[in-house]
Amino acid sequence: MNIIVIVADSLRADHVGCYGSNVLTPNIDALAADAALFENAYSDNLPTMPIRTAWWTGKYHFTSRGWQPMELTDNLLAEVLWNKGFTSAFVTDVYHMHSPTYNCGRGFDYVSFIRGQEYDPWIVDKTISVDVDNNHRLRGDDTDTEWRRRFEQYLRNISVRKSEEDYFAPRVIKEAIRWLDFITSKQKDNLFLWVDCFDPHEPWDPPEPFWKMYRPEGYNGRELIDPVPGDIAGYMTPAEVERTRALYAGEVSFVDKWVGVLLDRIRDLGLYDNSLIMFTSDHGEPFGEHGIIRKARPWSYEEQARIPWIIRHPQHAHGERFDGFVQPPDLMPTALEAAAVSTDLEFTGASLMPIISGEQQSVREFAVSAWHGAQWAIRTQQWAYLMGINKNHRRELFNRTTDRAEQNNVCEQHPDIADQLELKLRRFAAGMRRTT
Repeated sequence: MNIIVIVADSLRADHVGCYGSNVLTPNIDALAADAALFENAYSDNLPTMPIRTAWWTGKYHFTSRGWQPMELTDNLLAEVLWNKGFTSAFVTDVYHMHSPTYNCGRGFDYVSFIRGQEYDPWIVDKTISVDVDNNHRLRGDDTDTEWRRRFEQYLRNISVRKSEEDYFAPRVIKEAIRWLDFITSKQKDNLFLWVDCFDPHEPWDPPEPFWKMYRPEGYNGRELIDPVPGDIAGYMTPAEVERTRALYAGEVSFVDKWVGVLLDRIRDLGLYDNSLIMFTSDHGEPFGEHGIIRKARPWSYEEQARIPWIIRHPQHAHGERFDGFVQPPDLMPTALEAAAVSTDLEFTGASLMPIISGEQQSVREFAVSAWHGAQWAIRTQQWAYLMGINKNHRRELFNRTTDRAEQNNVCEQHPDIADQLELKLRRFAAGMRRTT
């Protein structure tokens, strides 16, 4: 069994076609039609790096860790597989993972970092002229100096683009294919490939036809590809938010195209039917649902916490959908069980193979989401409860059966339910402290 994981950073589940969206994602949809689709996948510890820690350790860490490097005592997925004879590769343009102090290449035989995403200091020649005001807007406050510097860095990074294949997602996918082409000339099993695309993370500037694919009819305002995170009020008009969201949708469809290129090559190489293939994301992205643009506040509402997760096992659950709660710490134990890799490591995540194979309906009764040191949340099939863990201890309760978008706080109407969910959440967190 091979293991292939494809990540699309910042991808909201409700912007994927097979999850009910009108955003065009035909390649992801086709994979889902031949795989297990999990309706209720929720990030456990946002944002970028904490989720990858969960993926690669099989453990919840929201009570003990935030954004930080992997620890030396961690037994990472790639390391475990390497010790079992797997040949592996890690290809990514997530520039946070390129930081040497994070040592994200641990356990991989081959690592390729695609440079230049977002504010990565890749092209640092300041003689390259860039126009920040064309597709950006500062907030007119004390953050302007820093954000102008970031915007200028990104524009220098993309100054070398000449064609679609110079964009980041194609570069990542082409590099992953290059490794597959090379390694499959030697072996076609016991392979582990982790493909980690930063897109559709902002900045949202896909090439044509994706740039105009979802553009609102008649829109003639600013094309804001990378708004400064924060409140929308006083910064963006509703029409501008809609247009920026359309650019995000175009980026999603662009990523889907290149995910399809990778999946086609996997099939061509004869790997599709002896590989566990996962497609997922780390978190979503706000577009005004709770008054903010981008991840401006550590508050894991539905639009930030819910993620797509599709798992294609050669023998099981082709075209099936499951509504049990699943979370990033489940990835490592699932991959190891699917590949029949035994280990004496203990996980706080759960293998999803019993669900995929039809042995059971779910592995947990609720999902937790958090921003370390700021906020915790718990979701059951009926309720979502969010609480601050700082001095303000803000509490919100939403009825998921009637208010999936989490807009109507009913905490005052149902304080007993909020108390029960908080107790359940605190007991779960206490258990996590004892195991980390």
